[in-house]
Amino acid sequence: MIKLFGFGPAFGLPDPSPFVLKTEVQLKMAGLAYIKERAAPQAAPKGKIPFIEDGGARIGDSTYIRQHIEQTYRFDFDAGLCTAGRAQAWAIERMLEDHLYFAMIQMRWMDEANFAKGPAHFFDGAPAGTREAVREHVREELRAQGFGRHSSAEIAELGGRSLATLSVLLGDKPYLMGDQACGADATVFAMVAAVLTPFFEGELRRLAERHGNLAAYRDRMLEQYFPLAARAAA
Repeated sequence: MIKLFGFGPAFGLPDPSPFVLKTEVQLKMAGLAYIKERAAPQAAPKGKIPFIEDGGARIGDSTYIRQHIEQTYRFDFDAGLCTAGRAQAWAIERMLEDHLYFAMIQMRWMDEANFAKGPAHFFDGAPAGTREAVREHVREELRAQGFGRHSSAEIAELGGRSLATLSVLLGDKPYLMGDQACGADATVFAMVAAVLTPFFEGELRRLAERHGNLAAYRDRMLEQYFPLAARAAA
């Protein structure tokens, strides 16, 4: 059986990492049995969560986990999409994972109040100085990516543009590309849920809340793939 390694429930979410949520939804989409265990990034083959163990193989990075599922279990997440639709789905994923994600990380890690009640507790019981060292590493990563060179207001504005774009692309459809869920829906759900969780305050969340279709989409996906969590949040 597949083992999925994540962080465990936190911040009002089945997992605080949108990449873990993405992979878990894709495992459910593919109808694959799995068990979920906790792990630290240091244990992962690429130093990041999530990763899976399957038949003696250890695969890191959510994109390559999806590729493993598709190749090993011959499951096409984008069945029914034309070539242009597959390309559009990939482009939307890149906007969310390589752009919106960093705005979300800034909201969680660089805002003092959000950090204190959220990510800071990842290090409860860790050696002195670990919390500050990891936070500084995140700050450096944000600066290297480019977002960290902007003010908090500018970062929220940039993230808000991605959210507004996503809202337009989703429209009134039940899923991103129409009446059938595709692989990118796992990413869209995970990122939208991460931004909208009421656990954190911030302008980025307020901008997301302007788009009722995003919140409704989050609720539908939560009920479909994590019904127990949806009922607990109701």
